[in-house]
Amino acid sequence: MFGDDNFLPLVLINILGIAGIVVWHIQGGNRPRGRLIVQILFFTGMSLVLYLGSIAPHRPDGLYTQGFAALLSKSARILWWTHLAWTIIGFIHIYVRLNRKPREAHLIQDMAIAVIYLGVALSVIGFVFGMPIGTLVATSGVIAIIFGLALQNTLGDVFSGIALALGRAYAIGDWVELGDGTEGRVVETNWRSTNLLTATHNVVVLPNSILAKQGVTNLSRPDETHQIALRVRIAAAQRPRLVEEVMRSVLQASVLIIKNPPPVVAIKAIDAIAIEVELQFRVDSVAIRTPAKNEIVDLVHNQCRASGLSLAMPAESLAFMPALIGNQYPVVGNDTQDATS
Repeated sequence: MFGDDNFLPLVLINILGIAGIVVWHIQGGNRPRGRLIVQILFFTGMSLVLYLGSIAPHRPDGLYTQGFAALLSKSARILWWTHLAWTIIGFIHIYVRLNRKPREAHLIQDMAIAVIYLGVALSVIGFVFGMPIGTLVATSGVIAIIFGLALQNTLGDVFSGIALALGRAYAIGDWVELGDGTEGRVVETNWRSTNLLTATHNVVVLPNSILAKQGVTNLSRPDETHQIALRVRIAAAQRPRLVEEVMRSVLQASVLIIKNPPPVVAIKAIDAIAIEVELQFRVDSVAIRTPAKNEIVDLVHNQCRASGLSLAMPAESLAFMPALIGNQYPVVGNDTQDATS
């Protein structure tokens, strides 16, 4: 249609490419679908002009090698490859949004975008400027090895972050517990680290490589509810059934715990000194563990007083009683001997 003269198609491609960039920026980042539509329209228009003008973007221009026409030819091809990259990236953004991926998916998304830009950059170098890509890739490989050895820890954090994102062990907003006992809510995650907001309102920054090596317990899945087990020792003067009924009334009187599933009173042990029971109950979230336990302890105290039950001494304290008693008698005997003498 344009004959042998490719000058006009090159001008049109440059105009479409620059206009597409301007309109793309006007759309703003809050309208990904609008941006994608703009990218598709302008990329389709540029591709159509290339096809009608018999211009191959994957081959260096053999017609215009110098002057203003050569500049237009190279800029047209660069703009076409750039719009191709943006169109593919636009589809990736839409796919992530439509599938409601967790925010951690931006690690994989960023990695895919980096691969696309790298591929486009190599394509521009090889197809537009005619440089040998093989030599460039080999040189880049040597440089990458040098940087890899120098940045081992950082790369370990990056790949650990990718592994954690793929495994979806947690998401932003989840409450997690680490193998060393650290607890907190995930407030931020990136290529290198994960930030936890602890109950003491401190932010703990954990490198992803360290986090991947530790055991992570997600306290927010499958839901936000959290089970608590509280042990109470009651003096063995009353029947275990009565103790169970009193402890059950304690759980029923609580307003901070969940009643469905119903809480459980489990008799764990009995001896001549005490009946040991365990109160098992759930709360709506980890954030109210302490208020719920405080309420249960207060109710146990009140119900024991009202029912005539007595709390027993801790089991570990009984081991010191014979020693204390044995140490007292010699003292009494010495005092008596001194008084007699």
